[in-house]
Amino acid sequence: MGRSRKRDVDIVIISDVHLGTYGCHAIELLRYLKSIRPTHLILNGDIIDMWQFSKHYWPTTHMQVIKEITKLLTRNTQVTYLTGNHDEMLRKFAGLKTGGFHIDNKKRLLLHGKKVWIFHGDVFDITMRHSKWLAKLGATGYDTLILLNAAVNSMLSMMGREKISLSKKVKDGVKKAVKFINDFETTAAEIAADHGFHTVICGHIHAPQIKKIKTSKGTVTYLNSGDWVENLTALEYNNKQWSIYDYRKDLNAQSLKIPKRFARELDEDEIFRDLVSQLIPEKK
Repeated sequence: MGRSRKRDVDIVIISDVHLGTYGCHAIELLRYLKSIRPTHLILNGDIIDMWQFSKHYWPTTHMQVIKEITKLLTRNTQVTYLTGNHDEMLRKFAGLKTGGFHIDNKKRLLLHGKKVWIFHGDVFDITMRHSKWLAKLGATGYDTLILLNAAVNSMLSMMGREKISLSKKVKDGVKKAVKFINDFETTAAEIAADHGFHTVICGHIHAPQIKKIKTSKGTVTYLNSGDWVENLTALEYNNKQWSIYDYRKDLNAQSLKIPKRFARELDEDEIFRDLVSQLIPEKK
């Protein structure tokens, strides 16, 4: 146990990791990243949650995710960071390229004759567009709900009962009422069709999906990479087709060991020293 053969994957798309929050499943994401050898890794927004980032909560496992991504760069993986709403501060760096690393707001690909459009998706969120303060308030409440959920699940485990996801139940109830997810998917597909794309890929709504949507200008394949807070999913492209990766079904990745020393939290000085060391390589 602890050792496994890495899977070769052409393209991997991950979104909504929310590093720096209590709900982030950093250890699970670490195991996934250590189990694959992607040619191109696309980070489709909300990777670091800058809305809720606090020097008081930045576990070493969260930093290890950043370090694992930089390791992939040294192994010739192309890494594209597309900005989302929780990491919108990075949008001022859109267009930056250094080696195999690229920051932008959207990405266009041509895969076997099919035009693919990739972006986070917050542009379609009415709350984000018109009431950003309300969205940020909701994000804070969401993180509190994650903490409450952890306490509830701890009690359920002691009672021998199955764990539940309070946030998922709340979100599913609200979104079903307002048809939020369906409207989001349809809007993305229609705009993609208007621009001549065959495929559109988003994140943002934490709802993993692959489906074909008919529009007035043709059928578009819509994909969503899900998240690493509730669903623990990603998108993978191999052998000319897309699939949804589900960590909970990947026994190989789950078997990988993460050293216990990464469980402690970093203090303020260590946080910024490690961040700087990742962003500014040492001179030789």
